[in-house]
Amino acid sequence: MHEKSVRCPSSLKVLLLTIRYNCIYCIYTVVNQNGGDSVDIKLSNASDKPIYEQITEQIKQAIITGKLTPGDPLPSIRNLARELKISVMTTKRAYSDLERDGFIVTFAGKGSFVAERNQEFLREELLRQVEDHLNKAVQIAKISGIHGKELLDLLSLLIEEELE
Repeated sequence: MHEKSVRCPSSLKVLLLTIRYNCIYCIYTVVNQNGGDSVDIKLSNASDKPIYEQITEQIKQAIITGKLTPGDPLPSIRNLARELKISVMTTKRAYSDLERDGFIVTFAGKGSFVAERNQEFLREELLRQVEDHLNKAVQIAKISGIHGKELLDLLSLLIEEELE
């Protein structure tokens, strides 16, 4: 396997480019201002998802899991685009979707910040993610010839192991 890595550190971010099988993976680290975990935004041109959607999903996940907390600043649209070597329009689309969905707020001249948490909204987002994963599991089960009862038994077993 041919692999080449380059690190370009700067004050609040690290850009890591890895070339594998002709695919470029970009990682941009967003540092939590409140001393929490940093968040890596990982982009892959091999993904079936558009770049803006990859950014949106990863920032949403970081907010939902508490890695980014209310009031944390996000990189500017231009800075994120420059560091990830993507179009400004792509990052603008990601930030617009995040703002539309209530995850971030943007103030002219100040930038974008993680919005105050609406617990009901976050619960709905998590339920949507669970539903997406369950739909994928059902599709895989269907392809594999696993019937409903067998799939429900498997889910019940997983729930017993994980949630209790």
